[in-house]
Amino acid sequence: MNIVEIIPKENYILFIMADNGQTGSFDMRPYLESEAFAPLKEKGEFERVHNGNYFIEWDCGADLSADTIQARWQIVSHTEAQQNPHVSRS
Repeated sequence: MNIVEIIPKENYILFIMADNGQTGSFDMRPYLESEAFAPLKEKGEFERVHNGNYFIEWDCGADLSADTIQARWQIVSHTEAQQNPHVSRS
């Protein structure tokens, strides 16, 4: 999977669009208790996510592979994802 777009949303959810057109939401909350992801509890840090196409990463050094995201995301329609408040970031 190649990641085309990432949109940080409320409650530490990432909306992700893949190059094959699939869209899904990825819940980051379970990861926030680990030391590597703890800085993302600060909303501003969470929202500064960067797209590496085959991975996503944050300035604090935390990252996730596209394979991990694809294995654990919940497929949602693009329309459904756009109905919720978000901060746009790709």
